[in-house]
Amino acid sequence: MSTAVAAPLAGSQAPGGEPYRLMVVDDSAIVRGLLIRSLEADPDVTVVASASNGEIALAALGRHDVEVVILDIEMPVMDGLTALPKMLAAKPGLKVLIASSLTRRGAEISLRALAAGAADYLTKPGTSALTSADEFKHELLVKVKALAQAGRSALGITKPRRRVPPSRAFEPTAPLAKPRIVERPAPAPAPTQKRVIALRPMSHGPAPDVIAIGSSTGGPQALFRILATFKGAVKQPIFITQHMPATFTTILAEHVANASGYPSAEAIDGEPVRAGHIYIAPGDFHMTIELGQGQNVVRLNKGPQENFCRPSVDPMLRSLSARYGDRLFCAILTGMGHDGLAGSEVVVAAGGTVIAQDQSTSVVWGMPGAVATAGLCSAVLPLDEIGPFIGKAAGRGWS
Repeated sequence: MSTAVAAPLAGSQAPGGEPYRLMVVDDSAIVRGLLIRSLEADPDVTVVASASNGEIALAALGRHDVEVVILDIEMPVMDGLTALPKMLAAKPGLKVLIASSLTRRGAEISLRALAAGAADYLTKPGTSALTSADEFKHELLVKVKALAQAGRSALGITKPRRRVPPSRAFEPTAPLAKPRIVERPAPAPAPTQKRVIALRPMSHGPAPDVIAIGSSTGGPQALFRILATFKGAVKQPIFITQHMPATFTTILAEHVANASGYPSAEAIDGEPVRAGHIYIAPGDFHMTIELGQGQNVVRLNKGPQENFCRPSVDPMLRSLSARYGDRLFCAILTGMGHDGLAGSEVVVAAGGTVIAQDQSTSVVWGMPGAVATAGLCSAVLPLDEIGPFIGKAAGRGWS
């Protein structure tokens, strides 16, 4: 059993407006070192503490100002699932990124962690592959920076202005030198401008024939809460594209079925579209709908990534718009990036309806923020109002 303690690292205690402050929690000293070096290669990121188990990590939260925690699940003394709710209770607003394996067990644990309040997850390669896994390192940095900035945005804090040079190779037992901070002139702050969201007129036509939902970071938690409110009121087929890898979408479909009470599964190429069924885009496949033998059928493909994603929300929305036109109702939920923006433009052009989750209840207001600020939405709602809103539209239409 490891005896490593929470080690303060370069750039600790940086106040708001400085590099994003992270803590790495993993029982492997090798993995901690590799993660820290990958993170601190970016000057907008600093690792202020590391820990070998959940108990040490909890103690470290009381000593260090941490914004994002990268949390391993399987650790001695106190595992990640046990530590997670304690961390969130100790530091409200903390963003926790779960690091798990790309296995069914890893997917199941990650979904449980998301339901318990984790902001997002990351599938890590084996220890031997971490040093050369450039795609993993890129995803790691993108996610931790997006989560940290989302936390700061909620507090009205801008992105980092001060930059810290990357730390030297991680040595858990080496004495820690006082960090050298490079001061650079900060640009003059831009005037604070509140983004005005222009809403489209609400449709007063009949109920839609199909419901589409797109989501990413924070999406599973949002989906479970929304779908649990339907209680059989929504009779239409429901199509969901959630950014997730294979295996994870299999588990997601099972959790969606449990939360909603609807038949839910990963979509199968060529299957007919049935009322009252939920279709989940499988990891690494775009999900589309087309006419086949006189009825709408699901099609899966491995076309190029869109918005750096496969599955992507945009292909789903384009194909649904082509088949259902103004009878399509679309909801864009929490997630980083702008996947769903181009597809929502097609939905609106065809006469369909788009709504989005609001900023205050989104883990990251990237995807919903993109469609909301583009003027494509008929409503921008808190998470707990989205399910009843969809249920009303699906059950009785707008009249």
